[in-house]
Amino acid sequence: QVQLVESGGGLVQPGGSLRLSCAASGSIFSINHMGWYRQAPGKERELVAVITSGGSINCTDSGKGRFTISRDNAKNTVYLQMNSLKPEDTAVYYCNADLPTPIGYLEVWGQGTLVTVSS
Repeated sequence: QVQLVESGGGLVQPGGSLRLSCAASGSIFSINHMGWYRQAPGKERELVAVITSGGSINCTDSGKGRFTISRDNAKNTVYLQMNSLKPEDTAVYYCNADLPTPIGYLEVWGQGTLVTVSS
C-alpha cells in the first residue's frame, strides 16, 4: 500500500516562509503527477501547484508567484516552498500523487498538514 506523509506545516508570521514536504512510501515503481492542494476553513479544496515526473510545472494563482513546487524522484518526495506568506494562506495543505497501473491511475492523498499564518 502506498502512503503519502506531509510535513513542514506550522505557525508562521506574515511575510515568513515555510517548506512543505511530502514523502511517498510503500510499493512504488513510478509516480506521474504530484501536487499540492489546500483547503481553508469554510472553503473548497483548491489546487496550488502540480509537477509531472518530467519536471513540468503548473501553478495556479493561489501562490501569486510566491510558491515553488519541486520534486526529488529518487526520494519520491515533492516539496512546496512558500515565501511571503499571508494570513489568507492559512489552510490545510494536502499532497496528492498519481501512480500509473496497468488499468489506469491510482490516486493517493496525504492526510494534510496545517499551515497557520498569523502574527
